[in-house]
Amino acid sequence: MRVFISGLGLIGAAAFMLAATPVRADDASRNKEIQERFAKCDVNRDGKLTRDEAKGCMPRIYDHFSRIDAQGKGYVTVAEIEKMADR
Repeated sequence: MRVFISGLGLIGAAAFMLAATPVRADDASRNKEIQERFAKCDVNRDGKLTRDEAKGCMPRIYDHFSRIDAQGKGYVTVAEIEKMADR
């Protein structure tokens, strides 16, 4: 007997597996470091890091600022930096 899984069933199963996958310890520590450095660099505490704020404080973010800020907003968020770090 063959078992067929519909496309949506397969997608749902994959989504469940991803949601159930715990964050690895190294990912968690990396994100914590990103968050701490971001907080130090965000001098006006608006939750947004501009290119100028990143320049002396987060040089790798500064070097790749345009790539992270793909929408050209003029700032990046900690979530965008973490997303880029996941790649």
